Amino acid sequence: MNHILLLEDLHEIRAWLRSLVLQVFPAAQITECSRVHDALAHVAAMKFDLALIDLGLPDGSGTDVVAALRDAQPDAQSVVVTIHDDDEHLFPALQAGAYGYILKEQSRELITEQLQRISQGEPPLSPSIARKVIKYFASMAKPQASAMPDVSLTERESEVLLRVAKGFTLPEIGVQLGLSRHTIADYVKQIYRKLNVSSRAEAALEAQRLGLFRR
Repeated sequence: MNHILLLEDLHEIRAWLRSLVLQVFPAAQITECSRVHDALAHVAAMKFDLALIDLGLPDGSGTDVVAALRDAQPDAQSVVVTIHDDDEHLFPALQAGAYGYILKEQSRELITEQLQRISQGEPPLSPSIARKVIKYFASMAKPQASAMPDVSLTERESEVLLRVAKGFTLPEIGVQLGLSRHTIADYVKQIYRKLNVSSRAEAALEAQRLGLFRR
């Protein structure tokens, strides 16, 4: 990650997050902001690889910055870092284009591990958030099959997709299936391409649609 946007209004927390980011991405250039307005100005003027975005800010919601990055810089990955674990904050952020969702209440070690997953191509989701996403999609009424594209997954792809949807990491899936993490990563790429999805949340929805949770 060459250039990272850090949006957090509290100085102490911003400094703490900066230290975590530099631990994972020591060569990164970090642009710090404490207001939505300033972050939007930077998004319009600079190129970012990653953005760590708080939601509750003095002049608005970080969700607006997530959406702006999605529209202006689709290759940039937005990761929400917040205290909010409720549906009213989580799902609008995911719908706006958030690649991950991390809770500040977690330990330094766990947040560092989740940031490291970004380099491995894994969306960073706090465990409780991953469970909430799965529960939400599992409770949704099944869409009409005729309105959805016909997707054919192999048995192995279905096994991998189910575990991705349940929030397991690539190494964990590899152990469960007796495969290397790199092999699992290849499967995930194939699955995402077949399903035309780009996030774990979308994959969870597709797993629900395909009936994998009933296995």
